Amino acid sequence: MTEPVQLVPGDTIGILGGGQLGRMMSLAAASLGLKTHIFCPDENSPAFEVADRHTVAAYDDLQALDAFAAECKVVTYEFENVPGETAARLESHIPVRPSPHALEVSQDRNTEKEFLRSAQVDIADFATIDSENDLEEALELLGGKGVLKTRRFGYDGKGQVMIRDLEDIDGALDKIGNAPAVLEQLIPFQREVSVIVARDVNGTCTAYDIAENHHENHILKTSTVPANVRAETADAARAMAIKIATSLKYVGVMGVEMFLIEEDGAERLLVNEIAPRVHNSGHWTEDACLTSQFEQHMRAVAGWTLGSAERHSNVVMENLIGAECEAWPTILKDPKARLHLYGKSEARDGRKMGHVNRISPKTD
Repeated sequence: MTEPVQLVPGDTIGILGGGQLGRMMSLAAASLGLKTHIFCPDENSPAFEVADRHTVAAYDDLQALDAFAAECKVVTYEFENVPGETAARLESHIPVRPSPHALEVSQDRNTEKEFLRSAQVDIADFATIDSENDLEEALELLGGKGVLKTRRFGYDGKGQVMIRDLEDIDGALDKIGNAPAVLEQLIPFQREVSVIVARDVNGTCTAYDIAENHHENHILKTSTVPANVRAETADAARAMAIKIATSLKYVGVMGVEMFLIEEDGAERLLVNEIAPRVHNSGHWTEDACLTSQFEQHMRAVAGWTLGSAERHSNVVMENLIGAECEAWPTILKDPKARLHLYGKSEARDGRKMGHVNRISPKTD
């Protein structure tokens, strides 16, 4: 067995995707003396502004991919819908971290749920849906209610339909383009939480504190740490995230989203989904931890030792959506606020333009 590739300062990490996550990874890499090369088809990508190099090309441009790989020591990505063929082509030249297998698992909700079951973490019941007949049968098994989701390419509430009774079946598949789907059991959860976990090339894992998440219009609005959960629940969430990363033989940072439910006075966690990348609900780590999720990811991808995930402050992270970014002068006047803008040229409805971390002294 060959030793994992380990970078040294001055080496280049390739990043697939040029959005805000690629931008923040590039900034973190720079602080470690590492260079980044962004590969993205969008010539207006905000990550280009802070990277050492960038390539504007389609993800299926094999010649461009080969040239990109030749200039990097390792490749990572900022979004989970990287085409499998792209990851495989790059892996034929240099390491891809996280692995193409992690992409394959996370890109299909059915595959992801089967993996989570095999990893022995609790999830909501679900059924694979390929026809209206499948949907009718699944609803009977799941108590007449559920969330119909496309197996691939859904995010921020897109590609899903809520079904609360049999009448909602009519046209439900049409609303998601008749794509292959899953029906998930409708969970009466008390709150949504998440854990950011990291695993290095040697299998060492560390997990950050659990965050409590609030969504508006299916888009994450705030992440609050510490979360309003019991200590044993927080410990269980971190343990579940580490079990998932270990089972997947993962390298890098991963977001694990969970539902918290209360049963007979006890708290229980169900894993909702995983994201094989730095995650929006981990942006709070930039200003409340010794090592941000972005630096942690760069460390893992480079084959370096992980940093401490210890939290030194309480924090509320708020996403700035659309025109909310125009409040930057007011935010800057708040001595407890740290503003992060993404450099996007146009503030559109529903578009994440930045975030702000509001810090306060740490409590247990």
